[in-house]
Amino acid sequence: MIIGIGVDVVDVKRFGRQLERTPGLRERLFVPAERTLNTRSLAARFAAKEAVAKVLGAPAGMNWQDCWIGLDEQGPTIQIKDTVAAVAAAKGVKRWHLSMSHDAGISTAMVIAEG
Repeated sequence: MIIGIGVDVVDVKRFGRQLERTPGLRERLFVPAERTLNTRSLAARFAAKEAVAKVLGAPAGMNWQDCWIGLDEQGPTIQIKDTVAAVAAAKGVKRWHLSMSHDAGISTAMVIAEG
């Protein structure tokens, strides 16, 4: 059963400017393993995190460090813990599906939560 679907798009250049203008934003939004990635990849990961938040109803108190994008042999995967995992469990999420893409200066992500 599908619990929810979330989608988000991020303008890569605008996101890059925001990272440059706001000290500490990279550290607040991304776990250490993500922080060294290029801006396009960070924008896609931020879009994925936003899509996860939309699936979960944008819960108050969500810690961006509690959701990150990993990679396995099939591609990108959603990893969660603590604040995000608690809301996902309460909503009955058992499995995540993620698709990310880049084109024409835009990064996009679509997330499906399955229960």
